[in-house]
Amino acid sequence: MAAFKDKKNGSWYVQFRYTDWQGNRQQKFKRGFATKKEAQAWEREFLMQKQADVNMTFESFAELYEKDVKPKLKLNTWLSKENIIRTKILPYFAKRKLSEITARDVIDWQNEIRKLKTSKGEPYSMDYLKNVHTQLSCIFNHAIKYYGLQINPAQKAGNMGSESTKEMLFWTKEEYLKFIDAMMDKPMLYYAFEILYWCGIREGELLALTPADFDFEKKTLRINKSYQRIGGEDVVTTPKTKKSNRIIQMPDFLCDEMQDYFKQFYSLDRDARIFPLTKHRLKSGMEYGCKMSGVKVIRIHDLRHSHVSLLINMGYSAVAIGNRVGHESVEITYRYAHLFPTVQKEMADKLNLEREA
Repeated sequence: MAAFKDKKNGSWYVQFRYTDWQGNRQQKFKRGFATKKEAQAWEREFLMQKQADVNMTFESFAELYEKDVKPKLKLNTWLSKENIIRTKILPYFAKRKLSEITARDVIDWQNEIRKLKTSKGEPYSMDYLKNVHTQLSCIFNHAIKYYGLQINPAQKAGNMGSESTKEMLFWTKEEYLKFIDAMMDKPMLYYAFEILYWCGIREGELLALTPADFDFEKKTLRINKSYQRIGGEDVVTTPKTKKSNRIIQMPDFLCDEMQDYFKQFYSLDRDARIFPLTKHRLKSGMEYGCKMSGVKVIRIHDLRHSHVSLLINMGYSAVAIGNRVGHESVEITYRYAHLFPTVQKEMADKLNLEREA
């Protein structure tokens, strides 16, 4: 590999030809290296990337991984992965050859990651540790599937951390009615929470709603986008999954309420967000309503749980409920079945009657 010295400033550069993925010969020129060795090392890594050689450094493969994976993901999803790669993985493996990283190396890395603290000086949660390890394993799996790596050392080392079972909180209808009564003096939040509870949509889906999504003649609500705040900018993307694209039938009273809400606007752009709120504002509104009504504090997402729970209690099937709320599979809906312990009591009571009959 040849490297050349720039006579003007004393730095080094490389200039070479290579074959691209379409079989075409291309020329590459890169200047600004401090030493000949650095220039040659850069050329070597570049050619390894083009040849998909697993003897390239982990850092170089991470660049390939980004090019392959990033276009397939939503921006916020990629940013989460990128942060883990940049702060928790590359500092340890960047200069190591991809093919030479062993399970022992991964175990040593796990032990170092476990020592790290959050900005508040607290240990990372078991959930987060599991996510970090999973990301490392995903990179090795990608190398195996598409670039000929023989083994995934992260899989061989075993996971660190574990996924905790998160308590699924919900409100009964009675609790919700107490809460929403306390929100009457905050109109925008009132109508936002009405949509969340009675339609069971996600927070991002709510914040992306526009007047064009409502058909009051058919009494339907269209869900086809989701709102995110990323890097200080408003970003509207497609919903979480394919099944999240759906049409929801609204109850009559909610149709009437939303028409009343629309009348409060001086002018209404059909494609403008009807709830120009932040997630923080929704959360603080929830806390305010809980304090004023005396009901237990739950998360915004727990309103979705509450809607599913209400429908289960009303006797609707998992398939029907899953279609309404946009669950990707029926199995997801079945996770909610435990939310009504009274159902088990009712079953036992009916079995008692059956026995006595």
